[in-house]
Parts: sequence; structure tokens; C-alpha cells
Amino acid sequence: MKKLKTIFTVAVMVALLLQAGTMKAQNKREFRGVWIQCVNGQYLGKTTEQIQNMLSSQLDELQKDGVNAVIFQVRAECDALYESKLEPWSRYLTGKQGKAPSPYWDPLQWMVEQCHRRGMELHAWINPYRAKHGGTPMGQLASSSVVVQHPELCFSYDNLVLLNPGLQEAADYTCRVAADIVSRYDIDGFHIDDYFYPYPVAGKQIPDQQLYQRMNHGFSNIQDWRRDNVSRFVKQLGETIHAVKPWVKFGVSPFGIYRNKRNDPNGSLTNGLQNYDDLYADVLLWVNNGWVDYNVPQLYWEIGNRAADYKTLITWWNKHASARPLYIGEDIERTAKYADPDNPKSHQLPAKHRLHQQMPNVKGTVLWYAKTAADNVGNIGHTLRDYYWRTPALPPLMPFLDDKAPKKVKGLKLVWTENGPQLTWKAPKGKKWGDVANRYVIYRFEKGEKVDLSNASSILKVTYDEFFKLPYVKDKRFTYLVTALDRVGNESKGKKKAVSFYKICCCHCIVYNKRHLVFMCKL
Repeated sequence: MKKLKTIFTVAVMVALLLQAGTMKAQNKREFRGVWIQCVNGQYLGKTTEQIQNMLSSQLDELQKDGVNAVIFQVRAECDALYESKLEPWSRYLTGKQGKAPSPYWDPLQWMVEQCHRRGMELHAWINPYRAKHGGTPMGQLASSSVVVQHPELCFSYDNLVLLNPGLQEAADYTCRVAADIVSRYDIDGFHIDDYFYPYPVAGKQIPDQQLYQRMNHGFSNIQDWRRDNVSRFVKQLGETIHAVKPWVKFGVSPFGIYRNKRNDPNGSLTNGLQNYDDLYADVLLWVNNGWVDYNVPQLYWEIGNRAADYKTLITWWNKHASARPLYIGEDIERTAKYADPDNPKSHQLPAKHRLHQQMPNVKGTVLWYAKTAADNVGNIGHTLRDYYWRTPALPPLMPFLDDKAPKKVKGLKLVWTENGPQLTWKAPKGKKWGDVANRYVIYRFEKGEKVDLSNASSILKVTYDEFFKLPYVKDKRFTYLVTALDRVGNESKGKKKAVSFYKICCCHCIVYNKRHLVFMCKL
């Protein structure tokens, strides 16, 4: 890790930023996510306070880096990193499945609050099928585990136990878990990862042939039957989520290769494991039929990889998966490790960013994984905060969920507090969920500058609060503008407030509006 941090000298990084300066300006709408996983064991052996301090530190750094969404793993093996009556507490949290944290806390609820406090979305991430990880002994499963309670819903494969995708009862079970999470937590999104049917192991056969013979649903081969099982589940899961809360965004992060060209003329010029053929995941079917709200293929390879070239794959996904917002899963360590083929003195972040900007259907990035960004591996985190993600970004639009903007904020005013001046406002009225304000955007324009909401560089903050502490800038006059965002990210028209900062003797004064009301510090 330390080696990656010191790969490039200061001089090289200066050159990198100079190169970046010629690139496209900041995007106003962009998904800037990270994955926070539990299966790496980062919580084990730590107290509640230690885990919270660790996550708080990561979130603080990620906020500085420009991250606006956290995808937080809450179910790794039909367990829970939240209070659940359906599944046991995760061993990845407490060291023992079924054991509640002590001192007690609810990680999902805590993370929702922490992310919203920082203006970030929180997406709850589950593994849809894995019921027992390979590293979990059978004897250490809790009595409430689905493997113990309902073994008939599961099958074993290479030391894993998985819910059987061929059983409707198994799909119903996971959908009940999802509905429970969505109904009780103020999450912004719901996310499933790339584990569908198990990753193939040489010499191992999926034990579902007898089930296929009994319930083939008219399919003439078992491969199509398996794909249909997964597709029906994905469709059901999306419908379940939206039936509970229509605004919760349903996303998936599939393996990075859909099909290789040797197996499909429309496939990518790659040579690797395939979603369609090996995991039985027909991702394009889900995207093109609108069964998911966003798609994050895991393109963890580097530019120039012989088997799975990053440039080849991002170009392929941009062309074939545009029916729903497309975000790209990025591996930070690999991006830092490999040099840009066209600029050997630089790692691959600038080149990958240029590819993002060249792809009209790519609407964001998700970083694997959060800790590497927070730890600034390869200087990636600081480069994001200093250039690529320098200003905050709004979430990409999803008109298929809702396309109506909320009304303008009410009662925008400037008030003086013991902590200095701040803007305050009230949420606009809204009858239906699509009319209700959920977040707010703060813009700032200098004197004489055109008030232009398309100018991303004018965004100061995206916040869930109904106030904003004004940063003091000596001898400056600004127009501040506040807009409201609904649950999906539609933006209202803005309310304006003019504010001037100047200095009289030793006193900081603020003048605002045409009335020229003055707030003065005490001498």
C-alpha cells in the first residue's frame, strides 16, 4: 500500500494536473460512488466506537474527494449489518453470526445518518444469493440462518451455500428481506452485486439438474433456464423495492464482461469470464427492459490488458447499455499500479477519465474500494478532490422514476448566529413523494457573473440541511442561490440572496439585499 502511494514524484503529479487542465470542465450531474464492503474483515476485532471512528474518518476523506454516494454492504451471506427479524447479525460485524454488537448500534441506520450529514446518498448493498461464504464453517451458522431454517431453499457448491435461483420461494425470501430494508431505512438506493449463479470452479457442477427436469418452464436447455431464473428474480426485486418506495434507486454491479466476441458477434473483443454464459446473468435484458435503475459493470482491469482491455470494455458498455444510467466500477489500486500506455510517467487515472468524458452514456463512477480512496492510494483521492471532482455534483436524472421538479424553497433569508452568518430556508410544500424536497443545492456567483445553474463550478454544496453557513470572503459581493432536489434528483428553480463581505476597521460586516441591513461584529 505504501509503495503505491509513492509511485510518482511530486514533479510527475504536477505534470499530471497540467495535463488534466486541458480536459473537459466539471460535470454538474455525475454519480461519484464508492463501495464499502464488510467481507474484507475491516470491522473484526474492533469495538463499536472503533468501527464508527474508522468509518467516520473514511467518510470525511471521501467527502473531501468529492464522493456523493456510498454503496454500503449490509448482507454478505444471508445475514445483516442492521437490526433484522429475518436474518442473523453478521459475523463480519461481531465475529460471530447471530451475535448483536455491544455496545449496541445499527450500522445501516448510523451510515444513513452519517452519509446524509455529509450530503451523500446511501445505497444498501446485498448479495442476493450467497447464504454461506466459503470461509464460514457450517457449525458457526446461527440457528436463525436460512441455511439452518430452510435448507430446502439452498444448494452447496465448492464450500459455498447459495439460495437456489431455480426456486421461486428463494426469490420471495430475498424480496422479503429487501422490502424490510427499504421500508425501515431512509436509503437512497438498493444495490446487488455480481454473484448470481456461482463463479464456475473446474470439476464442480451446479446441483440443479433434477430441479430443471421437474420445472424447466418450457426451456429446452438448462443454460437458458438458469438465465430466466435470475432475470425473473431481478425483475421481481425491482418491483418489490419500488412498491415500497418508488424513489429508491435499484442498481446492479455485474462482472465487467457481458459476452466475448468469439461467442457472440455483438460481444466485446475480450477473452474472459462472461456474465451471460458463466454466471447466467443477462444484464442487457435487465437494462434494456428497465428492470434496473442503474448499472455499474466492474471494469477493474487496466488500459492495455490483453484479455480484458479497459478501453475496449468501456466503449462496449457505452454502446450497448444506454437505456439506464451507466456508471463504471473502477479499481483504484490497479489504476494506480499501471502506467498510461500513451504516457508512461503517469498512472492511468487521467487516461481513464478522458475515456469517461468521451462516452456520452457514461454518467458516473464507483470506486473499488472506499478505503483505498480514503487512504489516497497512488494519490488518486487527492487528485479527485483537487481536479476531477473538485466541485460537488448532483445525481444523474432518472426521468423513468420521476421527471417533475419540486417547487422553489420558501423563506430564504440571511440570519446572524453565534457561529456567524448563515442562509436559512424552508422546504417547499409537496403533496406526492415526487413533489417533496429531499436535498438542497447551494450556488454562489460573483458580482457581475451571470447566474447560470448549468455552471457546475458555481456549486458550493449539496446538503440535506435547511441552512448553510456562509464562508467569509473579504471584500467580495456574491449572489447565493438555493434550489431544491426531490428524492430522484430533479431540481427546482432557484431563490436568490445577495450578500457582500467587507471590512470596517476590525469589524467584519455583511450587507445584503437592497435594504443594506448590516450585521457587525463587536469590537
